[in-house]
Amino acid sequence: MSARGPYDAGRFQDAYDKVMAKWPAGTEAVKVPTPFGETHVNVTGPAGARPLVLLPGGGAATSASWYAQAAELSRTHRVHAVDLVGAPGRSTPAGDRHPDTVAGLTGWLDALLDGLGIAETDLGGHSFGAWIALHYALHAPHRVRRLFLLDPTRCFAGFKAAYLLHALPMLLRPTPRRVRAFLDWETGATPLDADWLALQEAAAGFPERRPVTGPGPDPEALRGLDVPVLLLLAQNSRMHDAAEVADRARALLPHVETAVLPDVSHHALPQSAPPGLARRLGDFLTAPAG
Repeated sequence: MSARGPYDAGRFQDAYDKVMAKWPAGTEAVKVPTPFGETHVNVTGPAGARPLVLLPGGGAATSASWYAQAAELSRTHRVHAVDLVGAPGRSTPAGDRHPDTVAGLTGWLDALLDGLGIAETDLGGHSFGAWIALHYALHAPHRVRRLFLLDPTRCFAGFKAAYLLHALPMLLRPTPRRVRAFLDWETGATPLDADWLALQEAAAGFPERRPVTGPGPDPEALRGLDVPVLLLLAQNSRMHDAAEVADRARALLPHVETAVLPDVSHHALPQSAPPGLARRLGDFLTAPAG
């Protein structure tokens, strides 16, 4: 792939399909109308099982990136993995409309759950998706049974300066080469799937809308959140300090369980399968109501 070529929609769609081929057999793709456009959702698991909605990180993460967790999670849940509207993926914004505030994002998720026929769900997200998931739980706690946050962005701590400096060239002028260089730096020695990497590179230049960048969750609202939360952090994340994030979360959330996943970085999640990740998610999501 050319390091400076324009975005190639066909190449992106082919790369997306290759990652989706790693999902369980019988996975369905559905389109859900919302006020912000059609939302693409990849669905797998028994039709009568408890729903689980998964939100990806920002950028080129896409719903496809949950492939390493999809089979295990769909043993107990009806999994709904979502492509964010206005971000790389197969969701389609309605003209110039896309969620550009926290209220817009929570309203979009309200409409998405309504369109899927889900009154109450387990909810999880990675990175920016975890930030959205936490805001949604604060907005509609009656619709969230259990919440897991996988190395969340800006929920309990900001970015490290070194992370922002390394990300800047990719953000200012995204090219496949710059995307790959950044991921190589952040993930270090963590093995990365070649098809997943190709999808990240193919998304360079995707005509995405500006993501919502703030504010962070209100600390007093977090102290009042009556939803069980599992916070899983990447030990080798270059985005933030995992121990600091865990300490702040425990000081704010009344019903939180925290753990640090060894030998994995921020951007290697959730497409990699570090030891203990599937077990911790499964134990949390299947625990009886306390």
